[in-house]
Amino acid sequence: MLWSIMGTIAAICTTVGFIPQIIRGLKTKSLSDVSPMMMALLFVGCSLWMVYGIHLKNLIIALANGFTLSFVTTIILLRILFKKTTQDLGTEKT
Repeated sequence: MLWSIMGTIAAICTTVGFIPQIIRGLKTKSLSDVSPMMMALLFVGCSLWMVYGIHLKNLIIALANGFTLSFVTTIILLRILFKKTTQDLGTEKT
């Protein structure tokens, strides 16, 4: 029981940990300081963890990684959108 509670708390913390980055990106309209390689690796890793959780019928693993995957996807899409917007305006930071 204790291990399940600890695992659930860990899943919540790692999942919710992406929300401040999304909020900051929406406020600043920039995610250029977020590594695309890190996001790509997190995308693949979360996808595999989610499939693994589904295979094991482990709701916590599947849901936590499903939500994390949605946050990672949001960051990737916002990064692309903001980069395109700054390029269109001619204000891209390199």
